Amino acid sequence: MNDLTVEWIAKAEGDYATAGRELRVQEHANYDAVCFHAQQTAEKYLKAFLQENGVVFPKTHSLVELLELCLPLDENLETLRLDLIRLDRYAVRYRYPGVIAQKSEAEITYEIVTAVRTALRTRLKSEDSSQTQ
Repeated sequence: MNDLTVEWIAKAEGDYATAGRELRVQEHANYDAVCFHAQQTAEKYLKAFLQENGVVFPKTHSLVELLELCLPLDENLETLRLDLIRLDRYAVRYRYPGVIAQKSEAEITYEIVTAVRTALRTRLKSEDSSQTQ
């Protein structure tokens, strides 16, 4: 696995850990942050996948745009589309006044990003093991 891919994964894992910690807080949990960091986790894992496969990608927060770049490499990633569409909205939705995330939405969002993370980690691990053989 190349060094920049490893960095993307580390950043993604940081976001995933932050979302998980915030979801477990008993008092004054920031469910907005759970949703935002879930989106960031997915974004960074998609970018790690593209990076590892040598695909140049634009500076974007659009998970669907990144998915489109991933599909020629692995058409089975299409199964993530609906989850990525849902996560896409959290790049900005709760970052500004006017709306707040509820616990139930944050829980569902975390479940979704966990599935996305697992799918991409599996693919990245497969690529890593094929390079070492």
